[in-house]
Amino acid sequence: MQETRGWERFPIESGCGVVKLLEWRYFLEYVHQQMLDLRDYVWRGHRCDDWKLESKLDRLIRRGKVAASNPQFRQLHLGAFKYATRGRRGANPPEIEKENDWWALGQHHGLVTPLLDWTDSPFVAAYFAFVETGDPQTQSRAVFALHRPSVQHKSWEILTEQRKEQEKKRKEEQVRLAKKRIDERVRALLEAAPLPEIGPPVEFVRPMSNENQRLVSQAGLFTRGPDGIPLEDWVQENFPALNTECVLLKVTIPNEDREDCLKTLNRMNINHLTLFPDLHGASKYCNLYGEIDTY
Repeated sequence: MQETRGWERFPIESGCGVVKLLEWRYFLEYVHQQMLDLRDYVWRGHRCDDWKLESKLDRLIRRGKVAASNPQFRQLHLGAFKYATRGRRGANPPEIEKENDWWALGQHHGLVTPLLDWTDSPFVAAYFAFVETGDPQTQSRAVFALHRPSVQHKSWEILTEQRKEQEKKRKEEQVRLAKKRIDERVRALLEAAPLPEIGPPVEFVRPMSNENQRLVSQAGLFTRGPDGIPLEDWVQENFPALNTECVLLKVTIPNEDREDCLKTLNRMNINHLTLFPDLHGASKYCNLYGEIDTY
């Protein structure tokens, strides 16, 4: 463990690193000294530093709050949302073709989804780590940094192997069909059937829709990972020997510094008014004036 004037750095294990800040004020210094030129990281804030990087949908399923035993629940849930949005997206709404873009629209409006919110800004992530209060509350809050190129490259490798295995099974099935007495037309249809669509295990989603102004204001994007697997577990499983470079960094900041953090970020024009350009944002922004002295 290395210690400087303002933080403690723990050894990287399986692509995951931890930095413990002694005070909030060192966050700016840490970003400036260690992360300023590293533009390939995306950021996320957590109110409690022991929370997993798992989506709300996965968390509800894990807690037994939804029909976890139904393997089709996710698709049924999304289908219900699509149906419920009829006539509620304004006049002549744009077509949404990609499944993850539908999930992103739902995430924006409070739907429980398999997506995780991220931002290009470490300071926006710090704001989301500190703005909410609740019980229980850990002694520290957390800001995560995820190295997008490493995750994308590993996902591409895994996807390539999955497609090779898929093609191998298809050829084995073709050999099996050739040995059976089956109508040639039926065999041709079976052999020509498209392979099931598979996507990367971790996908970055940045919708082009104009219906999500908050996403633009927050420099936001999403990740969608394997169902039921927290992102830090996926990183550790797929980078077991990586102990020099950090794919996922967790920066912890003392909870007691909340007011200093929010006041500092407000002076940087990072607040609910700028991040949520609507009446909800205006209300939350004004509420903080009553909660925090000299906000």
